[in-house]
Amino acid sequence: MINRRNLVGAGALGLAGAVATFANPRSGAALSGPAISRSRRRFNMVTTWPKGLPGLGRAAERVSERVFEMSDGLMEIKVFAAGELVPPFESFDAVANGSADMYHGAEYYWTAKSTAFPFFTAVPFGMTAQEIMGWIDHGGGQALWDELSGQFGIKSIQGANTGHQMGGWFRREMTSLNDFVGLKMRIPGQGGEVLRALGGASISLAGGEIYQALQTGAIDATEWVGPWNDYSLGFHREAPYYYGPGFHEPGASLAVGINRGVWDSLIPSERAILKAACESVNHLSLGEFTYQNSVHLDLLVREHGTQLRSFPDEVVERMSEAAFDVRAASGRDGIEKRIYESFEASLKLMRGWSGVSDGPYYAARALGK
Repeated sequence: MINRRNLVGAGALGLAGAVATFANPRSGAALSGPAISRSRRRFNMVTTWPKGLPGLGRAAERVSERVFEMSDGLMEIKVFAAGELVPPFESFDAVANGSADMYHGAEYYWTAKSTAFPFFTAVPFGMTAQEIMGWIDHGGGQALWDELSGQFGIKSIQGANTGHQMGGWFRREMTSLNDFVGLKMRIPGQGGEVLRALGGASISLAGGEIYQALQTGAIDATEWVGPWNDYSLGFHREAPYYYGPGFHEPGASLAVGINRGVWDSLIPSERAILKAACESVNHLSLGEFTYQNSVHLDLLVREHGTQLRSFPDEVVERMSEAAFDVRAASGRDGIEKRIYESFEASLKLMRGWSGVSDGPYYAARALGK
């Protein structure tokens, strides 16, 4: 385990331990102020993202960079890509048991720990990016998240958001519900449960494992994020049909999970710095994904011959029905039930606003040129 504290002597930090000298205009004597000793703290962050991945991988690095800058170099986070320190799906356990200080990843990867974790990333036909931010920051979601993660010794904060995702890459066209029967698709979280309700097989794979599985035929289809990240992993070379919209992840929130002992050891200013860094990256990433997805969608269609498709109406209708049942089944009792009820109440409330704002505006804008 990496040592989290490295106390640095007063002279080593430059600013720390500096002696202020003031000239006395009468005697010319020097007055020395008190030496101020500050300590440098080092942390490690494991991630679920492949090394060098734009967007998601960069978000983890940005959290590290902003913490370093805002702390004047006194808080240093070393970021490890998936597999560099621990396998991607072992990130949660590594932080919970103290082998790592924090992780950057998607909470729905921890569904085996609690069926409520997906609500803090994305659930089928659930909240958009703005809505999940609204629920977590203003609708009571953060307190429930703290309670859930606290059971495992973790403090969680929003640390990126992809915005709306795509429905996935398919090796063949999907023209009816029958095409989903027996389909082997990489799709995690509650989206995988919806696929199983349609007769398909949900397969869990880390990002760095998807391309080979698609290339060898181990899977027939995959979802990942959106045009930007999908392009970087080359899925268009193996599956020409790109379906939307992404019913399963209408606005995926990614998390920074911090070992509770580490979090509790931080002084208030250090906590504020870490929280501000995560919030900053969370909001920055949404705009970045929105722009870069637009750029790369155009690139995929224009230069690589990607075939854009929409799911048939009967498929969307069946997905929606299954999604309602899947969400309800994940919140039957205890903390899971309270999270489910809070999520659904906030979703219903915010749908009322989006129904008279975003939805009608997009429809009206489409009428123009």
